[in-house]
Amino acid sequence: MKVCISVGGRFHAFNLAYQLHKHKHLERLITSYPRFKVAKFGIPGEKVKSFLFKEIITRAHSYLPPNVQWDGLDFLANDWFDRQASRHLPECDICTAWSGFGLQTIRRAKANGAITIIERGSSHIEYQRDILSEEYAKFGFGVDPIDPDVVEKELQEYEEADYIAIPSEFVKRTFLEKAVPGEKLIHTPYGVDLKEFRPLPTEDGVFRIINVGAQSIRKGTVYLLKAFTELDLPDAELLLVGPVEDEIKSVFGRYKGLFRHIDSVPQSQLVDYYARASVFSISSLEEGMAMVQAQAMACGLPVVCTTNTGGADIVRDGVDGFILPIRDIEALKEKLIYLYENRDACREMGENALRRVRGGFTWDDYGRRIIQTYKENLCGNDHPRSIPFSQEYIGGR
Repeated sequence: MKVCISVGGRFHAFNLAYQLHKHKHLERLITSYPRFKVAKFGIPGEKVKSFLFKEIITRAHSYLPPNVQWDGLDFLANDWFDRQASRHLPECDICTAWSGFGLQTIRRAKANGAITIIERGSSHIEYQRDILSEEYAKFGFGVDPIDPDVVEKELQEYEEADYIAIPSEFVKRTFLEKAVPGEKLIHTPYGVDLKEFRPLPTEDGVFRIINVGAQSIRKGTVYLLKAFTELDLPDAELLLVGPVEDEIKSVFGRYKGLFRHIDSVPQSQLVDYYARASVFSISSLEEGMAMVQAQAMACGLPVVCTTNTGGADIVRDGVDGFILPIRDIEALKEKLIYLYENRDACREMGENALRRVRGGFTWDDYGRRIIQTYKENLCGNDHPRSIPFSQEYIGGR
């Protein structure tokens, strides 16, 4: 079985590529990252085709002042990458391309007889657009949260791909609501590296709530800030780790001095910040499966998340943490104060969370599940696209 991956960026593609390489199934990884970056994930250079121009242009563009940025540039850069990838796609049995980067690539792969898969790491693009439009309207932003060209291209990818790989039940629901057939969806939760993320013996007596990732409207940072400041807990701290999107900087200003913020931190150093925390909290309005949840659990933290983070696939409500409705500040306050007042229960939930990810949610577990799914749909069939993929995964609830 030979598998090609095409991704403009990184996402979890490098983890997937490493698993395929380890089991001798990776034919090629096409990416916008340089080979030396990919090598850190254990993927040999001869398996990598890199188109750096996409990465250079989009990163340079992001450093420009917001008033001179052009909204259409990212779409054009991603489309350019897609076309380049399609021209350098070798023969393979399966071609997996990331949504937004894959239309031309899967068309070329199909013409060559391969099974085609679109990897979608977030909810259905229309669901994502609609819920973010609601939130942008609440904040008075008169812009489209997602470029209409991006929406149109992703819908075409969903239509033309043989399968769509998704990471959570939440994402699955958004696709089913948009009339995408369930047999077209491959549901496989992401994993975590237990060597990189692990419990560390550090405690300073402060009840610390940590959130890791981009601080933005989409990530629901405003709800976490509001809940924490309204609680006004003694000897407690809210620690936000990650870059602040321009759209939310004014909100940050209103809460100045009431929380602590640390800008981008190398992933290799994140474990030190998780170790200083008592609980991990994420209030996202929409994402596929926030990988920071499994990272926090691997460090022994209970997770307080929303229904729309994909966390319900790994977090057992009331056992490893709590799963709350989006935008529900009162529910968030209730769970945070419970953990604050019941430190033994908080630690017990953190220990449960650690056992949970150790028992079936590592990247090796992810690799085993996805490779098994790939193999089951190639063996002994002349027309593999006619066979539905297995949608079950080991780990359960």
